[in-house]
Amino acid sequence: MANPKQATASVPISMSRPTALVAAALVAGMFLGCGGGTDSADPSATGGRRFLSLGTAPPGGAFFVVGGALADVLNTRDGWQVTAEATKGSQENIRRLARGELDFALSNAAITYFAVRGTEGWEQAYPMRSVMTLAPNVGLFVAPQSSPVKALADLRGRRVVVGPAGAGFEYFLKPLLGAHGVRYEDFTPLNNTQTGTVDMLTDGSAAAAFLGGAIPTASITQASSSLDLHFVPFESSQVAGVVAQYPFFQEAVIPAGTYRGLDQDFQALDVGSMHLITGADVPDDLVYEVTKAIWDLRDQVTSRHPAGRDIRADNVTRDVGTEFHPGAVRFYREIGIWPAAGSGEEAATPSAASE
Repeated sequence: MANPKQATASVPISMSRPTALVAAALVAGMFLGCGGGTDSADPSATGGRRFLSLGTAPPGGAFFVVGGALADVLNTRDGWQVTAEATKGSQENIRRLARGELDFALSNAAITYFAVRGTEGWEQAYPMRSVMTLAPNVGLFVAPQSSPVKALADLRGRRVVVGPAGAGFEYFLKPLLGAHGVRYEDFTPLNNTQTGTVDMLTDGSAAAAFLGGAIPTASITQASSSLDLHFVPFESSQVAGVVAQYPFFQEAVIPAGTYRGLDQDFQALDVGSMHLITGADVPDDLVYEVTKAIWDLRDQVTSRHPAGRDIRADNVTRDVGTEFHPGAVRFYREIGIWPAAGSGEEAATPSAASE
């Protein structure tokens, strides 16, 4: 694993020697059980068992549930113990992967895109690699029908919820809004959970909000059940522009009838698919085994969360702007789903250093 931090336990000098030895052993066991680091991923160092950690996000969102589903499925492998760890989300996951505190993690593809390049506020280029492209994160702005916000330009001067604090939504919202001529400085950005956002729309403390996830998104369903919602449209030409510029964007359609009040198909946007990532220096064999296990057991993932349906041949190798790990590429080549070189669709991406 990448530069694992060694954990040491200090023992109070007032303890007797036998008590101190027991305490130290317990602490060591705690670290072993939590995963992360080279020793935990190496079965030869753990009596034949493989301990792995998988970073997710706070409870309440799709990352938390899907990460738990992936861990559950991997745990069906004999000798594997995979822990799904609740984190603050993509940004924390990337930093903890780089420190060797996690073995694998879920991330939003837009956030990883800028992290591997060390741009848009990232203090360095983080050596992340994609393992598998998963479910799309289909997002849009919604507003109560009583709100003055009817178009994205109407966000100016308003209070607008832009996602949970620290979630990193600005990585995809800034280029999307910028294409429509709106800057973050033009409105008052507010942070809240998806559930809290619905409350703010209901009590009028926010004029509009960005909500998204897998279709249907629970928070939009909840909001539309108690409010008459306006689904703020994107301009098709601007959507086409950002899709052409950034590989993590992808056009998406929300079918009519998905939410109360949505009477016709809505042109939304995949603002950065969920994807499984790991560090660039994680051993190829380990990544190969994890990729193979998830692929072989994808029906079991689907039984735990609908996002498992996106573990399919035309999606898992989709290029979202982060280079794929060689261990994953090896497996995809073996089963014949890695795009052929020169096809114009090859999923391998240039390293950040080449851009």
